[in-house]
Amino acid sequence: MKLLAIDSATEACSAALWLDGEIISRFELAPRRHTELLLPMVDAVLAEAGLQLPQLDALAFGRGPGSFTGVRIATASVQGLAWAAGLPVVPVSTLAAIAQGMIDAQGAETVACAIDARMGEVYWAQYCRNARGVAELVGDEVVVPPVEVPLTPELKAWHAAGTGWGVYADVLRERLDSQAVDIDGERLPDSREIAKLAVDAFSRGVAVTPEQALPVYLRNKVTHQRGGKL
Repeated sequence: MKLLAIDSATEACSAALWLDGEIISRFELAPRRHTELLLPMVDAVLAEAGLQLPQLDALAFGRGPGSFTGVRIATASVQGLAWAAGLPVVPVSTLAAIAQGMIDAQGAETVACAIDARMGEVYWAQYCRNARGVAELVGDEVVVPPVEVPLTPELKAWHAAGTGWGVYADVLRERLDSQAVDIDGERLPDSREIAKLAVDAFSRGVAVTPEQALPVYLRNKVTHQRGGKL
């Protein structure tokens, strides 16, 4: 399995090439430089592997939630690459990528992820490690004030990750009734984790055409549900 993953949904910009379990990657904290860095990163990992884009099986991208601009950059980039090479695309949640990072790094079984969404809100989701060792969503991804994050009471001993925890740790910890056993408030999505999740999804037949590779903003969905204007 040969799969290229990209992400630019947060302050981080990254690209990773999955080669039958081996990973070649580039990662940089580069706010406002995603457009400049993303495609050169793609070229770099492909060159290191000695591969051309059409030799891959699929592409993947961080489909959000995250920065509107960053998510759009990744979406447009993966659509263009997929069209050019005739490849399917696997959209991957950036919150799931953060959870996967905690699973791989800390051996976490349950992860509560929060990305700072500005305006006093967080992008929030909870994940469990499934039998395949990958992050599986519990409940829904939402954007809410930290004091209103939904919980799954039967799950305990949460590992916590994401920039939302860096900003709202006290509120979120109280909301989880002190069940957060380990907090990484600086963890960002990485294409290495996006690649791992995408390979698992692709093996289960989860992939879309380039035109179906769409971003997920969450805030637009909530605004629509509330009857507001975008």
